[in-house]
Amino acid sequence: MRKLVTALVVIPLGLIFVVFAVANRHFVTVSFDPFNSVDPAVAVALPLFVLIIVAAILGVAAGGVATWFRQRHWRRAARRHEADARRARAETADLRAAAAVSRDDRLRLPAPAQPGIFASAGRDKQSATL
Repeated sequence: MRKLVTALVVIPLGLIFVVFAVANRHFVTVSFDPFNSVDPAVAVALPLFVLIIVAAILGVAAGGVATWFRQRHWRRAARRHEADARRARAETADLRAAAAVSRDDRLRLPAPAQPGIFASAGRDKQSATL
């Protein structure tokens, strides 16, 4: 499904770029000299479609970088919450292990009474058998 959606987006976009490139093949001069527009010191002549596509690519890259910097707060919070979750999972595992050990201790039968604690025959003061 994902490949189909990608193909439905990429193929028409590629066709639009090809048609745009064929329709805008004439050369334009891009000048980087603001003081001399007649004979610029730094100028580049390139097809119009290259100029527009490069400008679009640079715009997308600049937007991506700006968004990445704007979201650093959320990435930091996510890392902090992930560390808290790991610590809580480790603490939960430790508590479960401790509870299992104490549950095993409660299920064990008490040790038999040693003779001679209450009386020599293993009876308490009211003569009840232990």
